Amino acid sequence: MEWWQALILLLGTMVVLMLSGMPVALSFLLVDIIGAFIFMGGANGVVQLILNIEESLTSFSLLPVPLFVFMGDVMFHSQLGFKAIDVLDHWIGKIPARLSLLAVIGGTVFSTMSGSTLATTAILGSLLVPDMERRGYHKSMSIGPVMGSGGLSMLIPPSALAILLAALNQISVGGLLIAGILPGIMIASCYASYVVIRGFLQPHLAPPFEVQEISFRRKIKDTAVYVLPLGLIIFLVIGLIFLGIATPSESAALGALGTLALAFAYGRLSWEVLKKSILGSVKITGMMFIIIVGSMTFSQIMAFSGASSGLIQIVTNLDLAPIMILICMQVTLLFLGCFMDNLSMVMVAVPIFLPIVQALHFDTLWISLIMLINMEMANTTPPFGLLLFVMKGVSPPDTTMSQIYRAGLPFLLCDTFVMMLVMIFPQIALFLPSLMK
Repeated sequence: MEWWQALILLLGTMVVLMLSGMPVALSFLLVDIIGAFIFMGGANGVVQLILNIEESLTSFSLLPVPLFVFMGDVMFHSQLGFKAIDVLDHWIGKIPARLSLLAVIGGTVFSTMSGSTLATTAILGSLLVPDMERRGYHKSMSIGPVMGSGGLSMLIPPSALAILLAALNQISVGGLLIAGILPGIMIASCYASYVVIRGFLQPHLAPPFEVQEISFRRKIKDTAVYVLPLGLIIFLVIGLIFLGIATPSESAALGALGTLALAFAYGRLSWEVLKKSILGSVKITGMMFIIIVGSMTFSQIMAFSGASSGLIQIVTNLDLAPIMILICMQVTLLFLGCFMDNLSMVMVAVPIFLPIVQALHFDTLWISLIMLINMEMANTTPPFGLLLFVMKGVSPPDTTMSQIYRAGLPFLLCDTFVMMLVMIFPQIALFLPSLMK
């Protein structure tokens, strides 16, 4: 069988199964079984497939995934950090669109303690959006900042999806986690600049209101009690990895333990919170591990069938500069993000893109970070971005999906701007990992 016939067979079967309504992960597993039988020697190929599955899931680098997800669930169910939002609010003062700015700052802070975009968005949405609506904020200034900053959990460590992508692309987990910090801060800065400038130019979209005066001494005290302890979690997760004191797995374990200790210290840890957090973590981790199995096995079948080598040969023979091929890859991911969740689109793209990236001698860490920004954008890309539906669930009942779509567009443009900067200046992604011990 020619390589292009194998490619059409594998991808065509997968597309047909997905269009039939079968979950993406199960579609991949079924295609993997069919491909193993055809290209890897019949029944012996299926046996080899099972051995590959075991090897894919017993990687030590995947250990932080359930721990980071667990941190996010504990953070969400215990409502840990709600008081910290109030303290940040006191420091902001009378800046234009102050509640929108608070959403961006709060989302960035929560992202450094939660590996879950869903948990961060749900927390900020349920806490801030009703207050903003009550004060007359336009939906573009209330919903948009929450969705945008909620997605930062995918870039800023601890990010379970960064670990997943690092495992699929076979690169350093700690390196990719640290690489997301600087682009994540840049995106948050773009969000903050946008809401403040728009609030200044169009004050009717974010009406100013009287702010309760809080003494400087009270601000310092509240910061010490409610904000600085959260900084300990940030240090356990990010600082220990960066300093080379702990591996990502050890940092994730310490971060999870620190989150539990903090929830207990604030009196927010109960058996109900613990039960919900564990069950939620098991469900999400199970889904992510199925995706890892499907994608890694699909990559191997693509290699066995000759489809990968044939595709690489065509791409490398194109009369295009490597950067143009990279741009085409990102445009493809943006298109997939309109119709798939971020996990599914990476599952489809990585087995095809990774051999091309290696053949063009791109830095895989740099490309993985760009893909991570693309995954973050897929969360708010109409019509099927996951955070769009989370936002709908926590917004006031009169909020329509079209309003949510429009509210997210300016923040998608900010994401695109930073992604272009990272593509033009790779050191934005590679600088901090180069300093790691």
